[in-house]
Amino acid sequence: MSEHVLVFGNGYDIPGRMRALGAATGRAVTTSVLCRPEHLAKLEEAGGHARILAVGADAPVEHWIALARAVHAIEPVTRIGSFGDQCQEKAAAVGRALGVPAHAPETVRLVFDKFAMRQHLAEAGFEAIGSAAVASAADLRAFAEQYGYPYVVKPRSGTSSSGVTVVREAGDAEAAFARARGTDERPADVVAEPFLTGPQYSVECFSELGEHEVVAVTRKFSDPVSLVELGHVMPAPLPPETGDAIRAYVVAVLGALGVEYGPTHTEVVLTEAGPRIIETHLRVGGDEIWNMVTDATGVDLVEYQLRQCTGEKVLPDIRAVLADPARPRRHEAIWFAGAPGAGVLVEVAGADGPHPEGVRLEVLGTPGSSLGGLQSSDSRLAQARAHADTAEKALDLAREAIAGLEFVTRVRAGQADLL
Repeated sequence: MSEHVLVFGNGYDIPGRMRALGAATGRAVTTSVLCRPEHLAKLEEAGGHARILAVGADAPVEHWIALARAVHAIEPVTRIGSFGDQCQEKAAAVGRALGVPAHAPETVRLVFDKFAMRQHLAEAGFEAIGSAAVASAADLRAFAEQYGYPYVVKPRSGTSSSGVTVVREAGDAEAAFARARGTDERPADVVAEPFLTGPQYSVECFSELGEHEVVAVTRKFSDPVSLVELGHVMPAPLPPETGDAIRAYVVAVLGALGVEYGPTHTEVVLTEAGPRIIETHLRVGGDEIWNMVTDATGVDLVEYQLRQCTGEKVLPDIRAVLADPARPRRHEAIWFAGAPGAGVLVEVAGADGPHPEGVRLEVLGTPGSSLGGLQSSDSRLAQARAHADTAEKALDLAREAIAGLEFVTRVRAGQADLL
Protein backbone atom coordinates (compact mmCIF):
# COMPACT_ATOMS: atom_id res chain seq x y z
CA MET A 1 0.00 0.00 0.00
CA SER A 2 1.30 3.47 -0.82
CA GLU A 3 1.32 6.33 1.70
CA HIS A 4 1.21 10.06 1.13
CA VAL A 5 2.32 11.96 4.25
CA LEU A 6 1.54 15.65 4.50
CA VAL A 7 4.31 17.10 6.70
CA PHE A 8 3.82 20.30 8.71
CA GLY A 9 6.83 22.49 9.48
CA ASN A 10 10.32 21.61 8.34
CA GLY A 11 10.08 17.98 9.46
CA TYR A 12 13.83 17.82 10.22
CA ASP A 13 15.29 14.65 8.65
CA ILE A 14 12.19 12.56 9.31
CA PRO A 15 10.49 12.81 5.86
CA GLY A 16 13.66 11.52 4.20
CA ARG A 17 13.82 8.67 6.69
CA MET A 18 10.16 7.83 5.97
CA ARG A 19 10.82 7.68 2.24
CA ALA A 20 13.90 5.50 2.83
CA LEU A 21 11.89 3.19 5.09
CA GLY A 22 9.26 2.85 2.37
CA ALA A 23 11.89 2.00 -0.22
CA ALA A 24 13.48 -0.57 2.10
CA THR A 25 10.16 -2.30 2.80
CA GLY A 26 8.82 -2.16 -0.74
CA ARG A 27 6.19 0.49 -0.04
CA ALA A 28 5.83 3.78 -1.88
CA VAL A 29 6.01 6.69 0.56
CA THR A 30 5.47 10.19 -0.82
CA THR A 31 5.88 13.34 1.26
CA SER A 32 4.49 16.84 0.73
CA VAL A 33 5.07 19.86 2.96
CA LEU A 34 2.92 22.67 4.34
CA CYS A 35 4.96 25.16 6.33
CA ARG A 36 5.58 28.79 7.14
CA PRO A 37 8.05 30.75 4.97
CA GLU A 38 10.76 30.73 7.65
CA HIS A 39 10.82 26.93 7.57
CA LEU A 40 11.79 26.74 3.90
CA ALA A 41 15.48 27.34 4.49
CA LYS A 42 15.54 24.52 7.06
CA LEU A 43 13.99 21.81 4.91
CA GLU A 44 16.30 18.83 4.61
CA GLU A 45 16.41 16.98 1.27
CA ALA A 46 13.82 19.40 -0.10
CA GLY A 47 14.10 17.83 -3.53
CA GLY A 48 12.68 14.58 -2.19
CA HIS A 49 9.25 16.10 -1.51
CA ALA A 50 6.54 15.82 -4.13
CA ARG A 51 5.48 19.41 -3.41
CA ILE A 52 6.21 22.20 -0.93
CA LEU A 53 3.75 24.97 -0.03
CA ALA A 54 4.53 27.91 2.26
CA VAL A 55 1.75 29.71 4.09
CA GLY A 56 2.12 33.19 5.59
CA ALA A 57 2.47 33.32 9.35
CA ASP A 58 -0.70 35.38 9.68
CA ALA A 59 -2.80 33.20 7.39
CA PRO A 60 -5.96 31.83 9.04
CA VAL A 61 -6.33 28.11 9.50
CA GLU A 62 -8.89 28.06 6.69
CA HIS A 63 -6.09 28.88 4.23
CA TRP A 64 -4.07 25.90 5.47
CA ILE A 65 -7.10 23.66 5.05
CA ALA A 66 -7.79 24.99 1.54
CA LEU A 67 -4.21 24.34 0.43
CA ALA A 68 -4.25 20.89 2.02
CA ARG A 69 -7.45 20.10 0.13
CA ALA A 70 -5.73 21.14 -3.12
CA VAL A 71 -2.82 18.78 -2.38
CA HIS A 72 -5.30 16.07 -1.42
CA ALA A 73 -7.10 16.50 -4.77
CA ILE A 74 -3.83 15.95 -6.65
CA GLU A 75 -2.68 13.02 -4.53
CA PRO A 76 -4.86 11.79 -1.64
CA VAL A 77 -3.23 12.38 1.74
CA THR A 78 -3.18 9.24 3.90
CA ARG A 79 -1.18 10.50 6.91
CA ILE A 80 -0.37 13.72 8.75
CA GLY A 81 3.23 14.29 9.87
CA SER A 82 3.92 16.75 12.69
CA PHE A 83 7.25 16.26 14.44
CA GLY A 84 7.77 19.36 16.58
CA ASP A 85 5.83 22.26 18.06
CA GLN A 86 5.70 23.92 14.63
CA CYS A 87 2.25 24.21 13.07
CA GLN A 88 0.69 21.50 15.26
CA GLU A 89 -2.62 23.32 15.54
CA LYS A 90 -2.75 23.60 11.73
CA ALA A 91 -1.91 19.91 11.33
CA ALA A 92 -4.74 18.95 13.68
CA ALA A 93 -7.27 21.13 11.84
CA VAL A 94 -6.20 19.73 8.46
CA GLY A 95 -6.33 16.16 9.73
CA ARG A 96 -9.91 16.64 10.87
CA ALA A 97 -10.91 18.40 7.62
CA LEU A 98 -9.44 15.62 5.45
CA GLY A 99 -10.55 12.77 7.69
CA VAL A 100 -6.95 11.64 8.17
CA PRO A 101 -5.71 10.38 11.59
CA ALA A 102 -4.09 13.19 13.58
CA HIS A 103 -4.18 14.75 17.03
CA ALA A 104 -7.59 16.26 17.74
CA PRO A 105 -7.65 20.08 17.56
CA GLU A 106 -9.03 20.15 21.11
CA THR A 107 -6.06 18.14 22.38
CA VAL A 108 -3.56 20.41 20.67
CA ARG A 109 -5.28 23.49 22.10
CA LEU A 110 -5.14 22.08 25.63
CA VAL A 111 -1.47 21.15 25.28
CA PHE A 112 -0.43 24.57 23.99
CA ASP A 113 -2.69 26.70 26.20
CA LYS A 114 -1.43 26.23 29.76
CA PHE A 115 -4.41 28.02 31.31
CA ALA A 116 -6.92 25.98 29.29
CA MET A 117 -5.13 22.77 30.31
CA ARG A 118 -5.48 23.62 34.00
CA GLN A 119 -9.14 24.49 33.55
CA HIS A 120 -9.84 21.29 31.62
CA LEU A 121 -8.18 19.05 34.20
CA ALA A 122 -10.09 20.77 37.00
CA GLU A 123 -13.44 20.49 35.19
CA ALA A 124 -12.75 16.82 34.49
CA GLY A 125 -12.23 16.27 38.23
CA PHE A 126 -8.64 15.22 37.62
CA GLU A 127 -6.90 17.84 39.75
CA ALA A 128 -7.41 21.48 40.64
CA ILE A 129 -4.40 23.79 40.72
CA GLY A 130 -5.00 27.52 40.98
CA SER A 131 -4.33 29.27 37.69
CA ALA A 132 -5.24 32.66 36.26
CA ALA A 133 -4.89 34.50 32.97
CA VAL A 134 -3.56 37.93 33.93
CA ALA A 135 -3.40 41.25 32.07
CA SER A 136 -1.20 43.34 34.37
CA ALA A 137 1.21 43.31 37.29
CA ALA A 138 -1.74 44.38 39.46
CA ASP A 139 -3.46 41.12 38.50
CA LEU A 140 -0.37 39.25 39.66
CA ARG A 141 -0.49 40.95 43.04
CA ALA A 142 -4.17 40.03 43.33
CA PHE A 143 -3.25 36.43 42.44
CA ALA A 144 -0.67 36.43 45.24
CA GLU A 145 -3.26 37.65 47.74
CA GLN A 146 -5.37 34.60 46.90
CA TYR A 147 -2.70 31.93 46.48
CA GLY A 148 0.35 33.30 48.26
CA TYR A 149 4.05 33.11 47.38
CA PRO A 150 5.95 31.83 45.54
CA TYR A 151 4.10 31.61 42.25
CA VAL A 152 5.09 31.15 38.59
CA VAL A 153 4.48 33.66 35.80
CA LYS A 154 4.79 32.46 32.20
CA PRO A 155 3.47 32.97 28.68
CA ARG A 156 0.16 31.23 28.16
CA SER A 157 1.56 29.41 25.13
CA GLY A 158 5.36 29.28 25.36
CA THR A 159 8.29 26.93 24.86
CA SER A 160 11.96 26.57 25.88
CA SER A 161 11.24 28.06 29.35
CA SER A 162 11.21 31.47 27.69
CA GLY A 163 9.60 34.24 29.73
CA VAL A 164 9.16 32.15 32.89
CA THR A 165 9.80 33.63 36.36
CA VAL A 166 9.30 32.43 39.91
CA VAL A 167 7.91 35.37 41.91
CA ARG A 168 8.76 35.29 45.60
CA GLU A 169 7.73 38.78 46.72
CA ALA A 170 5.41 41.61 45.63
CA GLY A 171 8.22 43.76 44.25
CA ASP A 172 9.00 41.17 41.56
CA ALA A 173 5.58 41.34 39.90
CA GLU A 174 6.31 44.13 37.39
CA ALA A 175 9.47 42.53 36.01
CA ALA A 176 7.90 39.06 35.91
CA PHE A 177 4.87 40.30 33.98
CA ALA A 178 7.05 42.21 31.50
CA ARG A 179 9.27 39.15 30.95
CA ALA A 180 6.33 36.82 30.31
CA ARG A 181 4.56 39.32 28.07
CA GLY A 182 7.67 39.80 25.96
CA THR A 183 8.57 42.61 23.60
CA ASP A 184 6.94 41.29 20.41
CA GLU A 185 4.51 43.37 18.42
CA ARG A 186 1.95 40.73 19.37
CA PRO A 187 2.64 40.22 23.08
CA ALA A 188 1.88 36.89 24.68
CA ASP A 189 -0.98 36.27 27.05
CA VAL A 190 0.30 35.73 30.57
CA VAL A 191 -0.60 33.03 33.11
CA ALA A 192 0.08 32.80 36.83
CA GLU A 193 -0.08 29.64 38.90
CA PRO A 194 1.27 28.49 42.27
CA PHE A 195 4.86 27.29 42.32
CA LEU A 196 4.75 23.53 42.82
CA THR A 197 7.40 22.44 45.31
CA GLY A 198 9.27 19.18 44.91
CA PRO A 199 11.70 17.34 42.62
CA GLN A 200 10.99 17.64 38.91
CA TYR A 201 10.72 14.82 36.39
CA SER A 202 9.95 14.42 32.71
CA VAL A 203 8.18 11.38 31.37
CA GLU A 204 8.65 10.13 27.81
CA CYS A 205 5.67 8.17 26.49
CA PHE A 206 4.48 6.72 23.23
CA SER A 207 0.79 6.48 22.35
CA GLU A 208 -1.13 4.44 19.82
CA LEU A 209 -4.91 4.56 19.39
CA GLY A 210 -5.24 6.14 22.82
CA GLU A 211 -3.08 3.51 24.57
CA HIS A 212 0.00 4.88 26.34
CA GLU A 213 3.34 3.31 27.21
CA VAL A 214 5.86 5.01 29.48
CA VAL A 215 9.31 4.58 27.96
CA ALA A 216 11.47 6.54 30.42
CA VAL A 217 11.29 8.74 33.51
CA THR A 218 13.97 11.43 33.77
CA ARG A 219 15.05 13.47 36.78
CA LYS A 220 15.37 17.11 35.72
CA PHE A 221 17.13 20.04 37.36
CA SER A 222 16.08 23.65 36.75
CA ASP A 223 17.30 27.12 37.58
CA PRO A 224 15.40 28.27 40.69
CA VAL A 225 14.49 31.69 39.21
CA SER A 226 13.91 31.25 35.47
CA LEU A 227 13.12 27.49 35.63
CA VAL A 228 15.35 26.98 32.57
CA GLU A 229 16.53 23.38 32.65
CA LEU A 230 20.12 22.85 33.79
CA GLY A 231 20.37 19.09 33.47
CA HIS A 232 18.72 15.67 33.21
CA VAL A 233 19.55 12.13 34.27
CA MET A 234 17.83 8.99 33.01
CA PRO A 235 16.51 6.64 34.27
CA ALA A 236 15.59 8.73 37.31
CA PRO A 237 16.80 7.14 40.55
CA LEU A 238 13.44 6.46 42.20
CA PRO A 239 11.94 3.96 44.64
CA PRO A 240 9.76 1.53 42.65
CA GLU A 241 6.49 2.72 44.20
CA THR A 242 7.30 6.38 43.42
CA GLY A 243 8.20 5.55 39.84
CA ASP A 244 4.96 3.60 39.47
CA ALA A 245 2.96 6.55 40.82
CA ILE A 246 4.55 8.97 38.35
CA ARG A 247 3.97 6.60 35.43
CA ALA A 248 0.34 6.00 36.34
CA TYR A 249 -0.27 9.71 36.81
CA VAL A 250 1.15 10.69 33.42
CA VAL A 251 -0.82 7.96 31.62
CA ALA A 252 -3.97 9.33 33.27
CA VAL A 253 -3.08 12.92 32.23
CA LEU A 254 -2.58 11.89 28.61
CA GLY A 255 -5.93 10.14 28.66
CA ALA A 256 -7.64 13.18 30.17
CA LEU A 257 -6.17 15.42 27.45
CA GLY A 258 -7.24 13.07 24.67
CA VAL A 259 -3.80 12.15 23.35
CA GLU A 260 -4.05 9.43 20.70
CA TYR A 261 -0.78 9.11 18.78
CA GLY A 262 2.98 9.40 18.86
CA PRO A 263 5.55 10.49 21.42
CA THR A 264 4.86 12.86 24.29
CA HIS A 265 7.13 14.69 26.70
CA THR A 266 5.42 15.47 30.02
CA GLU A 267 6.97 17.50 32.84
CA VAL A 268 5.80 16.92 36.40
CA VAL A 269 6.64 17.94 39.96
CA LEU A 270 6.54 15.33 42.72
CA THR A 271 4.72 17.33 45.40
CA GLU A 272 3.77 16.16 48.89
CA ALA A 273 0.31 15.43 47.46
CA GLY A 274 1.78 13.34 44.65
CA PRO A 275 2.76 14.07 41.02
CA ARG A 276 1.38 17.25 39.45
CA ILE A 277 1.75 18.31 35.84
CA ILE A 278 3.71 21.36 34.72
CA GLU A 279 3.05 20.87 31.00
CA THR A 280 3.13 18.30 28.23
CA HIS A 281 4.17 18.30 24.57
CA LEU A 282 3.07 16.28 21.55
CA ARG A 283 6.63 15.50 20.51
CA VAL A 284 9.86 14.00 21.81
CA GLY A 285 11.66 15.87 24.57
CA GLY A 286 14.30 18.41 23.67
CA ASP A 287 17.71 18.87 25.32
CA GLU A 288 18.94 15.64 23.66
CA ILE A 289 16.36 13.68 25.67
CA TRP A 290 15.22 11.75 22.58
CA ASN A 291 18.79 10.52 22.05
CA MET A 292 19.20 9.75 25.75
CA VAL A 293 16.05 7.62 25.60
CA THR A 294 17.50 5.61 22.71
CA ASP A 295 20.81 5.07 24.50
CA ALA A 296 19.24 4.23 27.87
CA THR A 297 16.30 2.06 26.74
CA GLY A 298 16.93 0.99 23.15
CA VAL A 299 13.69 2.67 22.06
CA ASP A 300 14.22 5.20 19.26
CA LEU A 301 11.12 7.36 19.68
CA VAL A 302 11.68 9.20 16.40
CA GLU A 303 12.05 5.95 14.47
CA TYR A 304 8.85 4.60 15.96
CA GLN A 305 7.02 7.84 15.24
CA LEU A 306 7.96 7.80 11.56
CA ARG A 307 7.03 4.12 11.34
CA GLN A 308 3.66 4.87 12.92
CA CYS A 309 3.27 7.80 10.56
CA THR A 310 3.62 5.47 7.58
CA GLY A 311 0.90 3.12 8.81
CA GLU A 312 2.65 0.62 11.09
CA LYS A 313 1.40 -0.43 14.50
CA VAL A 314 4.45 0.04 16.72
CA LEU A 315 3.43 -0.16 20.38
CA PRO A 316 3.96 -3.97 20.58
CA ASP A 317 7.53 -3.53 19.31
CA ILE A 318 8.23 -0.77 21.85
CA ARG A 319 6.99 -2.95 24.68
CA ALA A 320 9.07 -5.89 23.47
CA VAL A 321 12.24 -3.78 23.48
CA LEU A 322 11.54 -2.49 27.00
CA ALA A 323 10.84 -5.99 28.30
CA ASP A 324 13.84 -7.66 26.65
CA PRO A 325 16.01 -9.09 29.47
CA ALA A 326 19.07 -9.05 27.20
CA ARG A 327 18.84 -5.30 26.60
CA PRO A 328 21.91 -3.48 28.01
CA ARG A 329 21.03 -1.13 30.87
CA ARG A 330 22.89 2.14 31.20
CA HIS A 331 22.34 5.58 32.65
CA GLU A 332 22.45 8.80 30.64
CA ALA A 333 22.96 12.36 31.88
CA ILE A 334 23.28 15.84 30.41
CA TRP A 335 24.31 19.10 32.07
CA PHE A 336 24.26 22.63 30.69
CA ALA A 337 26.33 25.77 31.22
CA GLY A 338 24.35 28.93 31.81
CA ALA A 339 25.36 32.38 30.59
CA PRO A 340 26.88 35.36 32.44
CA GLY A 341 24.50 38.22 33.13
CA ALA A 342 26.05 40.73 30.72
CA GLY A 343 28.66 41.16 28.04
CA VAL A 344 29.64 39.62 24.72
CA LEU A 345 30.93 36.06 24.41
CA VAL A 346 34.52 35.92 23.16
CA GLU A 347 35.38 32.25 23.76
CA VAL A 348 34.38 29.13 25.65
CA ALA A 349 37.69 27.72 26.90
CA GLY A 350 38.34 24.18 28.10
CA ALA A 351 35.90 22.47 25.77
CA ASP A 352 38.60 20.27 24.22
CA GLY A 353 39.19 18.47 27.50
CA PRO A 354 40.58 15.93 27.98
CA HIS A 355 37.34 14.33 29.19
CA PRO A 356 36.78 10.92 30.78
CA GLU A 357 35.50 8.03 28.70
CA GLY A 358 31.77 8.30 28.16
CA VAL A 359 31.69 12.12 28.19
CA ARG A 360 30.96 14.29 25.16
CA LEU A 361 30.97 18.09 25.41
CA GLU A 362 29.48 20.50 22.89
CA VAL A 363 29.75 24.29 22.80
CA LEU A 364 26.43 25.98 22.05
CA GLY A 365 27.36 29.64 22.39
CA THR A 366 28.60 31.55 19.36
CA PRO A 367 31.47 34.05 19.76
CA GLY A 368 30.13 37.57 19.38
CA SER A 369 26.69 36.79 20.82
CA SER A 370 25.28 39.07 23.51
CA LEU A 371 24.86 37.62 26.99
CA GLY A 372 22.00 38.39 29.31
CA GLY A 373 21.90 35.58 31.84
CA LEU A 374 19.81 32.42 31.72
CA GLN A 375 16.73 33.75 29.93
CA SER A 376 15.67 30.58 28.08
CA SER A 377 17.03 27.26 26.85
CA ASP A 378 18.58 29.10 23.93
CA SER A 379 20.82 31.16 26.24
CA ARG A 380 22.83 28.17 27.51
CA LEU A 381 26.44 28.14 26.32
CA ALA A 382 27.50 24.48 26.45
CA GLN A 383 26.29 20.98 27.19
CA ALA A 384 27.99 17.81 28.37
CA ARG A 385 26.54 14.33 27.89
CA ALA A 386 27.75 11.34 29.86
CA HIS A 387 26.82 7.72 30.42
CA ALA A 388 27.77 5.41 33.27
CA ASP A 389 26.57 2.38 35.19
CA THR A 390 24.71 4.51 37.76
CA ALA A 391 22.66 7.70 37.52
CA GLU A 392 24.80 9.42 40.15
CA LYS A 393 28.05 8.70 38.30
CA ALA A 394 26.66 9.80 34.94
CA LEU A 395 25.41 13.06 36.43
CA ASP A 396 28.72 13.72 38.20
CA LEU A 397 30.66 13.19 34.97
CA ALA A 398 28.47 15.63 33.04
CA ARG A 399 28.65 18.27 35.78
CA GLU A 400 32.42 17.95 36.08
CA ALA A 401 32.84 18.49 32.35
CA ILE A 402 30.82 21.72 32.51
CA ALA A 403 32.66 22.85 35.65
CA GLY A 404 35.94 22.66 33.69
CA LEU A 405 34.85 25.36 31.22
CA GLU A 406 35.80 29.02 31.32
CA PHE A 407 33.86 31.83 29.63
CA VAL A 408 35.91 34.61 28.12
CA THR A 409 33.64 37.66 27.75
CA ARG A 410 33.93 41.31 26.83
CA VAL A 411 32.08 43.76 29.05
CA ARG A 412 31.65 47.53 28.65
CA ALA A 413 32.63 49.63 31.62
CA GLY A 414 29.03 50.64 32.30
CA GLN A 415 27.95 47.02 32.36
CA ALA A 416 30.81 46.03 34.64
CA ASP A 417 29.56 48.46 37.28
CA LEU A 418 26.30 46.49 37.41
CA LEU A 419 27.86 43.06 37.82
